[in-house]
Amino acid sequence: MRITVETSVAAPIDQVWQAYTTPADIVKWNAASDDWHTTKATVDLREGGAFSSRMEAKDGSMGFDFAGTYTRIVEHKRIEYAFGDRKAEVEFVPAANGIVVRVVFDGETTHSVEQQRGGWQAILDNFARYVEAKRKL
Repeated sequence: MRITVETSVAAPIDQVWQAYTTPADIVKWNAASDDWHTTKATVDLREGGAFSSRMEAKDGSMGFDFAGTYTRIVEHKRIEYAFGDRKAEVEFVPAANGIVVRVVFDGETTHSVEQQRGGWQAILDNFARYVEAKRKL
């Protein structure tokens, strides 16, 4: 089962790409809700390179590592990666007012499709807000 989420970001591709692939930025936007945060991120942005984000509830009650390996990188256009036995693709598509970021990922069986789509969409929406706010600074 493949699930798709997307958002529009009113910013140039270089700023969108940097915010999506830089650990110092990732820790600022990578959360599905205000009671979660990413405490650490690592990125080795090359085919075969690894990435990891430590995601934790702010109250310390739980956390997990979202980690995987990049399988294909096309700068400013596409990132493909594997995480466990699942895969995802991120596309960066030029649009009239900036960049559409589209993520297609393999779903899992623990949570409903709606829960998975909602969580990934919330993170992507945080990403768009972060990039647009950073651009205005």
